[in-house]
Amino acid sequence: MAEFLRPQARATLWRWREVLFAGALAVLGLWWALGSFGVVKWIGVTLVVLAAAIGAAGVQRARFRQDGQGPGIVMMDERRLVYMGPLTGGAMDVTDLTRLELEPAALPSPHWVLTGVGGQALAIPVNAEGAETLFDVFAALPGIRSGAVLAVLERTPGARVTVWEKERTLLH
Repeated sequence: MAEFLRPQARATLWRWREVLFAGALAVLGLWWALGSFGVVKWIGVTLVVLAAAIGAAGVQRARFRQDGQGPGIVMMDERRLVYMGPLTGGAMDVTDLTRLELEPAALPSPHWVLTGVGGQALAIPVNAEGAETLFDVFAALPGIRSGAVLAVLERTPGARVTVWEKERTLLH
């Protein structure tokens, strides 16, 4: 079966896998909701609602994902983000994150620049292997809008852009 599809088509299907799953779930739910009665009908309606939620999240994830052919590997280990690249790398606790920026001028591809409490910076290419895990990290940041992250990533501005910054607490 793997030889049946071109690698680009397979990669596209894999990128949109959650949306495809949600579509199949919605078709099953509609079939049950429209063709049955009683409990099965309500299960079908529930499946359609669930499919809509999965599909909305899947569209955001698919827009965030890149090809994964960039330099380095991104891993998450118990709320600790680790990037191992050919020239740079590092680790940072997600709770220490104070600023998230996109650096479009970085080579060979744009980089996410994560700044920690002590000022240390971790630059991760947007297309590094495993970079799709960053979507969950970014979505968990307080006050961040996923739509803003996706918009910055898609339009790739000409200069460094601050996507999110931790709100500073004032003592007085």
